[in-house]
Amino acid sequence: MDQIRWGILGTANIARTELIPAIFRASNATVGAIASRSSKVYEVANELNIESAYESYDELLEDEEIDAVYIPLPNHLHKEWVFKAARKGKHILCEKPASLTAEEAGEMVQVCKDNNVKFMEAFMYQFHPQHQRVRNIIDSGEIGEVMLFKSSHSFYFAERTGDIRMMKDMGGGSIYDVGCYSIHAIRSVLRTEPVEVQAYAEMDSEAQVDLSAYSFLKLENGAKAVLDCSFDMVDRNEYEVVGTKGSIKVPFAFRPDHNGGLGHVIVQTGMFKREEKVYGDIYRMEVEHFSKAVLENLDPIYSGASTVQNMRVIDACYESIRTGERVKVKG
Repeated sequence: MDQIRWGILGTANIARTELIPAIFRASNATVGAIASRSSKVYEVANELNIESAYESYDELLEDEEIDAVYIPLPNHLHKEWVFKAARKGKHILCEKPASLTAEEAGEMVQVCKDNNVKFMEAFMYQFHPQHQRVRNIIDSGEIGEVMLFKSSHSFYFAERTGDIRMMKDMGGGSIYDVGCYSIHAIRSVLRTEPVEVQAYAEMDSEAQVDLSAYSFLKLENGAKAVLDCSFDMVDRNEYEVVGTKGSIKVPFAFRPDHNGGLGHVIVQTGMFKREEKVYGDIYRMEVEHFSKAVLENLDPIYSGASTVQNMRVIDACYESIRTGERVKVKG
């Protein structure tokens, strides 16, 4: 077998516009089937040239030709369908956030291990080579000792009525939707773990989801991090690493695809400033990485244990918002 046949559980916009086209661009993958809970699935399958369509997720999981599934369902449904897919022997790429709590994430990772299937949470941005370039610059000592990581991820969310991102029970809120990227980036880029969190949020009075959130994190290596995420601010998807001798800014950190796949790494030391441009097709690279892991029986670069730890930080942020206190991150 030289290609993974993917099944798509749902017709979410991200699946139609990003993941499915990326699978077709990938060198080691193809889309074999798509499922939905309505007859709309046939229209989508025809539009995207997908061979098989099913009006239930369970039917797709019974398809023996499908090797792996992508789960872009609402956040509160991830656990249920990861369990079902794993028990049918399907490898799983699950949209972020993987779950609503670290406890749920741990259960999901365990059921995948028990059924000998690969699992990866879909933080596609991490596959862009600009982030490895940042790590290399940090390791070179060019910006000195890292003292601070700052990250912002926001967009102005205008049409909110009926949107799942505004539904508390379905895992709505800005931290789950975009703040999770900044949390992941701290851990991935700096290769350290947050140990304490202080967070504040502006809540929607009716929906009781966080419209904006602001977090201060103490890191295991002694550095600090400041994060903000929002549904009420202009589009931003950036981070900055500040050291004792210089800084690195990455202005298209999480959605370089919105910039034609071009990432920018801006390094400033004293009066000297340079910009490096790095290209990457993040969704294709994500699909190819996971497909290779399945084909060659390798561990995905982003482990289940790391997914659980990311959710622990998110849990701590929400606990801090509820209590108004500093919260230690469980480890």
